Amino acid sequence: MSDKTGSERRLVIVSNRLPFNVTVSEGRLRFHESAGGLVTGLSAYIESRRRAGRLSDNHVWVGWPGSSVEGQLQEELRSEALLRFQSYPVFLSAEEMDQFYLGFCNATIWPLFHYFPSYTVYQPRFWDQYKRVNEVFCESLMNVVRPDDLVWIHDYHLMLLPRMLKKKAPDLPVGFFLHIPFPSFEVFRLLPGTWRREILEGLLGADLIGLHTYEYAQHFFQSALRILGFENQMGRILTPEGIVKVDTFPMGIDFDKFANAIGRADVQGEIQHSRHRLSHVKIILSVDRLDYSKGILNRLEGFELFLEANPRYHGVVVLAMVVVPSRIGVHHYDQMKKQIEELVGKINGRFGRIDWTPVVYQYRNVPFEALAALYSASDICLVTPLRDGMNLVAKEYVATRTDGTGVLILSEMTGAAKELGEAIIVNPNNRQAIADALSEALEMPANEQKRRNRMMQARLRRYDVMRWAGDFVSALVSVQEVRDKVRAKLLPYAARSDLIEHYRQSRRRVLFLDYDGTLTPLARHPALVKPNETQMDLLCSLTADPRNTVVIISGRDRSTLDKWFGDLSVGLVAEHGAWLKGVGKPWRLSKSMTSEWKGQLLPILESYADRLPGAFVEEKEHSVAWHYRSADPDQAALLAAEMTDHLANLTAKADLQVSQGNRVVEIRHAGVNKGTAARDWIANADFDFVLAIGDDLTDEELFRVLPESAMSIRVGLVSTHARYNLRVPAEVLELLNALAQLPDEATKSGKC
Repeated sequence: MSDKTGSERRLVIVSNRLPFNVTVSEGRLRFHESAGGLVTGLSAYIESRRRAGRLSDNHVWVGWPGSSVEGQLQEELRSEALLRFQSYPVFLSAEEMDQFYLGFCNATIWPLFHYFPSYTVYQPRFWDQYKRVNEVFCESLMNVVRPDDLVWIHDYHLMLLPRMLKKKAPDLPVGFFLHIPFPSFEVFRLLPGTWRREILEGLLGADLIGLHTYEYAQHFFQSALRILGFENQMGRILTPEGIVKVDTFPMGIDFDKFANAIGRADVQGEIQHSRHRLSHVKIILSVDRLDYSKGILNRLEGFELFLEANPRYHGVVVLAMVVVPSRIGVHHYDQMKKQIEELVGKINGRFGRIDWTPVVYQYRNVPFEALAALYSASDICLVTPLRDGMNLVAKEYVATRTDGTGVLILSEMTGAAKELGEAIIVNPNNRQAIADALSEALEMPANEQKRRNRMMQARLRRYDVMRWAGDFVSALVSVQEVRDKVRAKLLPYAARSDLIEHYRQSRRRVLFLDYDGTLTPLARHPALVKPNETQMDLLCSLTADPRNTVVIISGRDRSTLDKWFGDLSVGLVAEHGAWLKGVGKPWRLSKSMTSEWKGQLLPILESYADRLPGAFVEEKEHSVAWHYRSADPDQAALLAAEMTDHLANLTAKADLQVSQGNRVVEIRHAGVNKGTAARDWIANADFDFVLAIGDDLTDEELFRVLPESAMSIRVGLVSTHARYNLRVPAEVLELLNALAQLPDEATKSGKC
């Protein structure tokens, strides 16, 4: 890994759109500046790094240029984009963008993640195109990235990209930030099973996943656990590919830009213009993009209730409503625009006078100067989305209030509400609450306005957009360092070669192999993982070499092991060491044991299983297992902990131990474990090669007793006493196949 910090390494920003739009007119490229919080925020961060002398030209922005560009113009655009904007365009056809952007992104993900399931379209061709466009982005990125880059992928358009990129460049640091809410599990699971799994797997390809709020992070953890079975520990999710950090980074704004805007002559001119048109009235400002998630109709209805209940404010207040065009031609948006305009007309017709129009409505884009002037001139800012990932309008309004006056009314359904608690917080579904908040805001004394705004301004100034982006990049570098430490224990090529060479030259070998989770992936029920032909052929090949002693060392009962492996020349260990069976020998107990205790404890285990759908009890001869792999993970975790405490008290004075495995709680005799079983084998022969491979805590007992010269491997990227880790059972089979296929056929017996 490079020792460069995040501020010195090249940053590759990846988003659906570039920081500019391109149109083609009369065969020529026309460039236009892009709008939006992401472009504005990241551009401010890049500029701040440039001013600090940290960046120079050391960044590149990858994305779609805003229109379909074909033929020779593509090469021209590549050159111009790199020269003028340090950008690299991703070329997509109009049809691809239609089904990708208007289709899956904005007809499926946008409504669902904003809790509008009735608007959500589940169209397979949209999903297919979404996958295809993410692949195109991946192919384009591979033409751009360098080994020492930091890659930062943005938003819901590219949720499959992190995993795709990691498959092609496993060592590349990849971060992902979601700018919209991540919904609760009950909403996310409405996606078809394949889609939701691939989206989660795609996101978990990143080293770092950033979200705006703690709630969004918890929703993500829930979905990862319930759909993929991945638990989190201290905000880290362990996957077969590595460790993924999930953290909250509430996006800020360029605070100084808005705070200093009032000093600009062009902004002052806009302020005077606004005040001239709306003199002698209190201005309530509403600025939003046209979108059903913004709650614009609720806002108007709340204002209507306010006017009904407060005749004294007629002629005294004006709602200045600016609606910014968005996704023109989409049915839901066209219908909503019509409803907004009808309601504005109704309110103005019902309450308006010749000298007073209650709602001043504009449907247009607003440049920065006009927006800053509106913020500065308005007495109240009404921000009431039904659901919003963050909402930067609220932050921009507070930053612009340099004299400390002004009141922010903010929806509790925005991410910003977590930071701007001094605002008047409302539920946007409660129209009366909006009306009451307007009354409270209009009556709030100036000193109280200033007290609240100063607190919010101090917070926004400290955590601005530069801090947001800087913290994310720093966290990505830190996560990479943790990842490298974990990967240091992965069996490297040199150690693998040494292991194979040691195996080749040794004269007497013993291989201790766990089964579940080691030779085969774990399943929801133990009965589902009977060894297949490939696994049996592998074991047959290993036992065909007379120098090998192969021992299947498992927690399963002896009848199952006999049924599966009894025809092979292998040693068997059942119930984690309770029963031992040498090659060609009968089963024997490892120590004197009784099963009388089961009569007292089995009813307790059954009662806990009855309380947890999906849990079941597996009774063996000298042990009992309470499995909960198929149960609800949250309820299971609570009941497993409760049951373990209960059992620990009951067995405190008995010759028993209660242990936690991989979603299983087991009760067995004390002193019976895989370590004592392996020691028994090793003591009876002079082995010059010892290999042990396992996947859970019961195998740690085995690793601890092995001689110093032994090679031990744990499956999964977890802390272990084993020398090395392998990611998944497939890598174990690959290693064992390499041993079994060594060209020493002359020494093989030719039978299992």
